[in-house]
Parts: sequence; C-alpha cells; structure tokens
Amino acid sequence: MTRRNLILILAATTALSALALSAARARDVPKVATGFVAGVLCTETFVSGLDPARVFAETTSAMPGAGLIAWLLDYRVDRARKGVTVTLFGFGRSYAVYRGDGLGCYLDLGGAVTAIVLPQSEARPALLPDIAGRAIVEPQTPQLAVALDRAFAEPDRSTPRNTRAVVILKDGRIIAERYAEGIGVDTPLLGFSATKSVVSALAGILVRKGALRLHEPVPIAAWHQPGDPRRAITLDHLLRHTAGLKLGSSLQASLASALEPVNRMKFMEPDMAAYAVSMPAESVPGAAWNYHDGNTVILAHLIRQATGGSAAHMIAFARQELFEPLGMRNVTLEFDASGNAEGSSQLLASARDWARFGRLYLNDGMTGGKRILPEGWAKYAATPTPNAWIGQGAGFWTNHGDSFGATYRTERGWPRDAIFAKGTLGQYVIGVPSERLVIVRFGRSPNWPPEADGVFELVRDVVGATDSKGKLAGAN
Repeated sequence: MTRRNLILILAATTALSALALSAARARDVPKVATGFVAGVLCTETFVSGLDPARVFAETTSAMPGAGLIAWLLDYRVDRARKGVTVTLFGFGRSYAVYRGDGLGCYLDLGGAVTAIVLPQSEARPALLPDIAGRAIVEPQTPQLAVALDRAFAEPDRSTPRNTRAVVILKDGRIIAERYAEGIGVDTPLLGFSATKSVVSALAGILVRKGALRLHEPVPIAAWHQPGDPRRAITLDHLLRHTAGLKLGSSLQASLASALEPVNRMKFMEPDMAAYAVSMPAESVPGAAWNYHDGNTVILAHLIRQATGGSAAHMIAFARQELFEPLGMRNVTLEFDASGNAEGSSQLLASARDWARFGRLYLNDGMTGGKRILPEGWAKYAATPTPNAWIGQGAGFWTNHGDSFGATYRTERGWPRDAIFAKGTLGQYVIGVPSERLVIVRFGRSPNWPPEADGVFELVRDVVGATDSKGKLAGAN
C-alpha cells in the first residue's frame, strides 16, 4: 500500500467517524431542545407562577435558532399533575414535573427518581437589617427613574429585552426597583448560570470550614487511578472552568449548542454528576479555559458529599450557612432525578434575594459582623482566569485584567472593580465595591448583540446617578 493511499484511507476513516459522531449527536437534538423548553416552562409556571404562554414566547424569541423551530414545538401544561410535556414535531418527547416547594422541577426520564424530603426551615433571623420594606421602592431621584424607564423600554422590537426586574441597592438599602407585570418582590426568578456564583459561594463556605481544599485534588475516587490526568483536578480548576474535561462548551445558548455533550448531560442523563465525572480529560488540568456546565455540576456534587451526602443535607447547609444569614427567603434549588443539585443553572430567587446575595461580595464575604466566606474570597473570585477571554474569575465574571470581555465592558462604562454573576438571556447580579452598589437585572433577552439586553446602558445610568461618597445625583 502506498503512502498516498494510506493517507487517503486514514482521511476517509476520520471523516466517516466524524460524520457518524455528528449523526449520533444530531439524534440528541430533539431531546435537548424539548428538555430545555420543558424544564423552563415547568419551573417558571409552577415556581415563579408565570403564564406558560408568556414564558414560551419570551424564551424561544430570545434564543438564537430557537425561533426557527418554535412552530414545531408543542407543549402541554398539566396543572393537576403539575407537569409539562414538550415534543418537537412529534419527536423527542420530554416531561418535566414539579417536585414540590423549595425543590422546583426535574426532567422525568422514565427511570427511578430519588425522593427528597426537605428539612423544616428554622427561619433564623438575617444578620443585617432588611434592604427594604414590603412596598416596592420607587426611584429616589429623577435620574434613577430615567434609568429604570430606559431599562424597561423596548427600543428594538426585533430583539426584545423583556426586562422582568431591576433592583438597585446602595449602602445596603434599595434606592430603586421595578418589576414587569405579573412579577413582584417575592417572585422567584430563574438565574440560569448566575446559579454558578451561588454554588461557588457554598464551596467557599466549605473551604472556610476546612471541609474542602481549594488547591488540592478533589475527592472523586474514579479520578484517582494511576496515570489518570484527572487526579490533578482541584476545586480551583472547577471554579475557573479549567478542569479540562471533554464536555464541549456551554458558552453559547443556541440551537447549535444542542450537539454539545454537556447538553446531553443536562437534558438526557438521569444522573448528571455521574455522567460529568465519567468524561475523559481533554487537556491537562489548569492548562486551558473551557466554560461548561459540567464543572459546576461536579462542584455541586462535591458540596453535597461534603455536607452529608444527600440533597436534603445540602439544602439544610445552604439555608443555614448562606440563605438565612443573608435574609434570602424565596429560594428554590432544583435537583435532577438522582438527587444531584443542578448547580449550573437551576436556582431561583427573588430579585431582592439576588441583591442580598450580591451584597455579600461588597464587604469581603462579611455580613452583620459574621464571616460567611473565607477572608479574601471575594478578591479571589474577582481574580482573572488566564485565557478566559470573556473575563472570568473563580465562580464570577470580572472586569479585572486585560481580557477582551473586561476591556469591552469597561470601555462601555462599567467600573473596573465590578464583579458579577451572569446567566444566559439577560440575568445579572452586579456588585461594585468602590460604589457600595449592587445592580440586579433579570429578563429574557437575546445574548447577541451584547447591547441587546440594555445592561451596559443600565450600569452607566445607575453609576451616573450615584457616587462613591454615598450621595444620589439629583437628590434634594
């Protein structure tokens, strides 16, 4: 056999293998698409209390490519059984079912389902005075009123913002807030990937307590075989998305991303953590940045194991150590069929609760004189991750460093010291320590172009309406 023929055979074999893999993954697309839609519809219907028709319309209009198939998607909401069924042109049936208060929904994939019994909440008092009374706080200055008017405006109907909530917190108190119709101060709002930042805080608490080590290999037995490169993966790698696991990318929320293995994990696997842990290494831990949900699913699995081994133990820990001290009262964390916390995207909290969470990072993880996070953890979270071009730290996005993302944001008016949790389709919890400011913005907006959700404008308006000396521009 000649060298040329050998090369042709190898090339043909490689091409056929790639085609076979693509075809196999293509078969996943209906299940991934319907699983995503079923999960969002179930969660926002039965947890947030929103109209499913509104949720479906806003979600499919915001996702690139989803509008092309929205007319092929059929959904049925069963209010008696509290479930949602979605099919794509009659195929890829997905069923999401409401698990109960505080637990939200999960995808029922037809197998065994782990029962979760939540512990009774002791409703401990928060460590600081509340950020507002029961009434919606009207803007305290004309400038803040203008900022909210612009945030809720729809300047381009081809890319609707669908702003749902804006809360502005200054010096620990709300100075302005507004909500879309059907949403109020207690409405739990889905954070999508802003959930990752809450899970990173839970990991930080365990580091403070000595139950997890930041720069030591994580305790996953399957990775500690001789010669396995995954044995070097640390908590820091998972927080920074540099663990190197071969799961694809979660950076783009679009129809095309349905082909990524990480989305098979989320919408087709009953045990997400087991699937993520089973993935081989793609790169040496710490060598490459690759943002995907598997990192945080594994992180949540480690938190569950370190807090007692069950979903109920994990919820009890989160309440006692984070939610209750901060005064977060309207929180739901969802779990998969096997009892894994869907820590990459499925935490809901009211906009005020998200603001209470953001406030924790303005004072180095201290609340009411009590240390919640390890000393220096907020600075650590804001430290840029090498090669993370969007500007990511450890569990948070950051404007520190010279990444493309940090530069892009600061050039458009964001303070350099801003640290923020971000969820796809327009969810933001932005903390600005130098201004003692938290800006929460939730909606259902396209990810592209970057200006579509109006958050650049909102940050500029709010920073311009306040100053670091604690005064409000335009206040009497």
